[in-house]
Amino acid sequence: MADVKAILQEVQAGRLSIERASELLQGAGMLDYATLDLDRAGRTGFPEVVYGAGKRIDQLIGIMERLREHQELVLVTRVSEEQASRVLERWPDVQYEKEAGLLISSRKPLRPVRDGYVAVVAAGTSDWGVAQEAAWTARCFGSEARVIADVGVAGIHRLFGRLEEIRSASVIVCVAGMEGALASVLAGLVDIPVIAVPTSVGYGANFGGVSALLSMLNSCSTGVAVVNIDNGFGAGYMAGMIHKQTSKTM
Repeated sequence: MADVKAILQEVQAGRLSIERASELLQGAGMLDYATLDLDRAGRTGFPEVVYGAGKRIDQLIGIMERLREHQELVLVTRVSEEQASRVLERWPDVQYEKEAGLLISSRKPLRPVRDGYVAVVAAGTSDWGVAQEAAWTARCFGSEARVIADVGVAGIHRLFGRLEEIRSASVIVCVAGMEGALASVLAGLVDIPVIAVPTSVGYGANFGGVSALLSMLNSCSTGVAVVNIDNGFGAGYMAGMIHKQTSKTM
């Protein structure tokens, strides 16, 4: 009865009072250390995502246990190897993507549910982890995600060798550190949205990604939207939303 849809169906059928349903709904997501948003998928199309960094192992397992009861898919970001090891001891069926720092618990195999794909374009191999976080988030959203790596502006001929594949995507996630120039270059070559992710990759004057962030925010090319530094999850989520909406009009 703790499942939100089941509760609402019971109310609709007249088998459960509104007062009792309210009690169940309020209690289903309550833990001593967290209040879970079990109806988020109904409102936004995607269930609540857990930010793993800073959480104790027992807290993370408790949150995941409750979410696994109510959600077909549970995604946990910024997971340490220690956290992942303990979670996998508890649930061997959980998928751990080490490079992306993600835990994925899904009742069904992750498969694309719409035509087209998200192109995750990474300037350098050092941006790989953030690119993987973006790609796996988009896959959890129901999109195919293709990672196109090491095509930064220092060897721009490499980008042109993959340009047709990039242009054929439904939306682009551009992951770049240093001065973040790749986002502007890409946006000047394509007719689809570019979601730019500045990374903390770079030397001292990169200021932990601030220089790339400012370059992307000041892009002279149009069609660029920027997320926070190293926020592959945010970019992958936005790419999934855009892909989902554009596929409706096809």
